[in-house]
Formats: sequence, C-alpha cells, structure tokens
Amino acid sequence: MSPAELIEQAFGTYAELIHAQARHRPQHPALIDGNRCVSFSALDAMMDRVAATLQRDGIRPTESIAICAGTSLEHAAVFLGALRAGVAVAPLAPSSTPQTISDMVANSEARLFFVDAKVAAELASVKEQISLPWIALDESTAGKAFSRWLAPTGSVPEPVDVHPDWPFNIIYSSGTTGTPKGIVQPHGMRWAHAQRARPQGYGPDSVTVIATPLYSNTTLVSFFPTVTLGGTVVLMRKFDTTAYLALAEKHRATHTMLVPVQYQRLMAHPDFDRYDLASFRMKLCTSAPFAAALKADILRRWPGGLVEYYGMTEGGGTCILAAHEYPDKLATVGKAAEGHDIRLIDEAGKELAPGEIGEVVGHSPAMMKGYHRQPDKTREAEWYAPDGKRFIRTGDVGRFDADGFLTLMDRRKDMIISGGFNVYPSDLEAILAQHPAVAEAAAIGVASQRWGETPVAFVVTRVGAGDTAIEIRDWANARLGKTQRLAAIVFIDNLPRSAIGKILKRELRDTFVPPADL
Repeated sequence: MSPAELIEQAFGTYAELIHAQARHRPQHPALIDGNRCVSFSALDAMMDRVAATLQRDGIRPTESIAICAGTSLEHAAVFLGALRAGVAVAPLAPSSTPQTISDMVANSEARLFFVDAKVAAELASVKEQISLPWIALDESTAGKAFSRWLAPTGSVPEPVDVHPDWPFNIIYSSGTTGTPKGIVQPHGMRWAHAQRARPQGYGPDSVTVIATPLYSNTTLVSFFPTVTLGGTVVLMRKFDTTAYLALAEKHRATHTMLVPVQYQRLMAHPDFDRYDLASFRMKLCTSAPFAAALKADILRRWPGGLVEYYGMTEGGGTCILAAHEYPDKLATVGKAAEGHDIRLIDEAGKELAPGEIGEVVGHSPAMMKGYHRQPDKTREAEWYAPDGKRFIRTGDVGRFDADGFLTLMDRRKDMIISGGFNVYPSDLEAILAQHPAVAEAAAIGVASQRWGETPVAFVVTRVGAGDTAIEIRDWANARLGKTQRLAAIVFIDNLPRSAIGKILKRELRDTFVPPADL
C-alpha cells in the first residue's frame, strides 16, 4: 500500500507510514542534523534496530521508555523505533529540575532511560533515584553507549499490531513541585493529528525546520506530519535567529513551527529581509499568546501562509486561524477546526450562549486518555455535556464573535508562558515559601521583549528579615528549572486580596513597573 493510500485509512501507525515512505522513495532525505543526513531507507532500518532491541530487552507493547536529551538524530530514531515496537515514549524536558525529572521518570514507569552527557551531569544528585538502565545517545559515559546497546545492523523486530487506544507518548506538563502530570496521548490521537495536517501542505516535497526541542508537543505536532507524510525535517539543536534564517534559506524550507517569541526575535533581526524565504508555504504557531501586530508583520514580510493553532496537549477542541485568509481576525485564535466542538461554560459548569464570556472546553477526535496514574486530575480536567459527550477543560476564558471566531480574554489558571514553555505560578510560590525570610509570595507573568512573558514574584517578608530582593531571587532560581527562573522579586507590604481572601493577581500586574532590561 502506498503512503497516500495508508493515510486515507481510518487508523494506521506512523511506523507503517515511514516504512511505506522507505519503500516508495528510499533515498529521499528524512532527517537532517547539521552535516548528517538520514534517508528514509536508513531511518526505517534504524527504527527496526531500535524496536528489535527493545523486544530483546523484554520491553512489551504499551510499556514505556523515557528520553531526556537534546535534539539529535538518535533522539528522533529512538522515539520512532519505540513506536514501531508499540512502546510508549515519555520525552522529558532537560530544563526541568533534577528532582522533577526523577519524579517524571518514576511516574512514567519507564523501563529504559535515554540521556546525553549534559543531562547526565545535571542529574548527578538524583542518579540513585533513577534505578533503571541508562543509555547514552551521544556515546558518552552517561550510560551504556547507544551503539553498544543497539541490535546489529539488519535486525528486524517481531511485528506488533498497534491498537488506536494504546499509549503513543506521555507528555509532561508539570513544574517543579508536586506530582508531575503525564498526558497520555494514544496512537489514534496522533493519527488524527497527521490527517489534520495535510491541508497545511505537508507532503513528499515539504521541508520543515524544527527549532523547538523534541520533547515539546509544539515540536511533535509538526515533526511527525512532516516525516510520516514523506517530507524532510531539518533539526536545530538550539534556536538562533541568524542560524535559523540561514538554514531556512539553504534548505528551501516550506514549513516551520515556531512559538511567538521566536517569531518576534526573527522579525526583529536586522537582516531578516535580506534572506530568501520565498520557498515557504506555511508557517505555524502555537503554545503562547500571539500578538495581532506581530501576525500582521509576518504576513507583510514573510512569504507563505500563517496559521495559528489554539489548543492543549491534552487534546480536546482546537481552534485554527488562517491569518493570511482572515487578516481582519488577527486578534482572535480562529474558529473550531473541522470536526471539533468548542463551547464555553460558566463557573457552575453550565454551557453559555454565543457572545457570553466563559471557560473554553473542547471535544475532538484527538483527545488524551487521561493523566498517567492520576485519575483525580483527569476528572478535574473533564467536562461532560448533558448528553454525556466528553470535553477537556482548558482553564482559559474566551468569547466567540458573531462569525464564530474565538477571542481569549484571560487565563484562569494564571499560567505563565515564557519562551513558549508553560510556567506555573504555584510552583514558583511553593519554592519561595521555603525561604526563611518569605511570609507570602505571589508570582505573575509580565511582558518581556526576550521571552514574551517572564515570571516576577511579589513577596511579603517576615518581620526582621534582612535579605534583599536579589538575594531571595537568586536563592529561588537555584532551585527552579531553567525556564522557570524569576526575572525579579518585588517587596510589598500586603498582597491585594478579594473579600474571600483570593490574591488579586490582576492588581499586581497593573501596578508592576518593568525595568528597562526586562
């Protein structure tokens, strides 16, 4: 069966699609990482070896492995090879704190842990807690060298009949403290993602520059459609504006997925207009608020269409804004995708009429099974319509206009999105509460030229405390993940509260005066 015939099926697997691509165009580039290029034939063979090795090690379908490493060809091959064996993948953020990574590995019930030297060094303090085999993707001494772990060339796995409801991956959305929330996305959900991506022009002649990490769902929703539909993925190990523009020009990129802060930095590059980007068909964006003015600038200066996705890693409904088709709707996140049901509910869970403001909930063919081993958290994230239809709660507040376009008003959960990464204020506040000089703390996100948003904390100090704001900030940042670090601490006599004692974070945002270098 050809790749084109496979993707038309109600359900299939990414492993089958890549195998079909390897038969159809064996020498076509699948992955490019710097000076290294892997064809579909070579990628297919590597996936076979990975799957065969997992089976040799006794890892059964629906069990899991964890990967915590930088972007690389090996990282991608292990992820894809595991899927061929029916093994779920937990891609973990190296920027998380060591204890959080240890907690995520434990929660995922991973059988193997794939790392690189940099991550291994940062995990030295929790190494004894992660008591499973470590495999070094970069051939370092971080674990057993990948080449020595891998089955011999030509190894072929036993066929696996993957079911749509089997776990494909476990994407973690946690911060530093508490039990991490693992979002279990099934194979059926990812298959729907690939089918949904076809109208964006992914196909055998597409070239996608990936400039966000492979553990991020933002990356994966562009990475998988590109490679499974026969295109070429160009991997960037670390985002840099000049390097990105050079890669896009060199490889005649047709697609990209970027977060708003990356678009902002690219459009501000002094030589942006000197690069030849005429090959672009579609640019995609998700993960954070996307300013209307920035969208307009991209439409004006960067060839090709611009599409914004609004949704959650958990799945549920997705809104899509084709900005190039609706330039008068740039302040919205678009309309519900085909086959998606987006509704608004009030505080009591009652559905609201069009034009009213409420929490966004969504249903679609692509929804998580739940949070891994956290049924209570799963129930909190669900809303059921009177007819029993299951929706996922976003925690965001929005309003539909007369044309059905959704405008987001605020984020109910007060989540901070810094550089495209989710930062939860409660995690920052919990760390600050451990400092002996801190009586109370409230963290908010404030506008940042560099990150889009950055965390700032308002602190009420204990009587007699002599610590400075900088000292408390540095103490907290030493205990936070890289993407969570506080830009500033502001001392305040009392935190503003409502009549029922809730901290009024909007008032904190309104009174904050950012320094010039924020």
